[in-house]
Amino acid sequence: MIDTLLFDMDGLLVDSEPYWKIAEKKVFGALGLKLDDELLRQVMGFRLSEVVQYWYRYQPWPNPNFEQTELDIMDCMEEFMRENAKPLPGVMNTLHLAKEKGFKMALASSSSMRLIKAVVETLHIEMYFSVLCSAEFEPYGKPHPAIFITAAEKLGSNPQNCLVLEDSVNGVIAAKAARMLCLAVPEAEKFDDPRFSIADFKAKTLEEFPEILNKL
Repeated sequence: MIDTLLFDMDGLLVDSEPYWKIAEKKVFGALGLKLDDELLRQVMGFRLSEVVQYWYRYQPWPNPNFEQTELDIMDCMEEFMRENAKPLPGVMNTLHLAKEKGFKMALASSSSMRLIKAVVETLHIEMYFSVLCSAEFEPYGKPHPAIFITAAEKLGSNPQNCLVLEDSVNGVIAAKAARMLCLAVPEAEKFDDPRFSIADFKAKTLEEFPEILNKL
């Protein structure tokens, strides 16, 4: 029986992906990299440290300072989120319904805790989550299942009683590796990506959550 919901953040609760792209293009562009949207989709769901390492392997730049590069991107993102973050369709109703039904809930994101707090504070959704988990504190990021396993442990939940809500392929892989059910909510242009077939449920937006809930 599902008694626990684990929510991703970027691309699921808030449309942060466009701002990630702007921030990454700006910071990596200053380092000499030319990254387009299709290339940037390759790192969706990655931790920021993994993103920086990934693009350094792709095209090394001179005198790398990975920590500073991460900080530069994070500074941009926090500013963007505090000024622009808005809940995606169905998010507020989903959180309210889930709390009303008595589900245990955690936010489990690849983003840093700094950015997680910026988003939940801006959206005023802190009260819905008993636990906030960032993959920055895990040995491995998604598609490794560590972030979801940690979130379940902190809630005292059995992985087999958890439903993960995710928008990225890496996140779906992580959820299934953790032996959890998964609802995929992909971005529109990726909705028919066959890799999402491993998810147990799929929806275009969280507005469909009440229907999915009836299937649990």
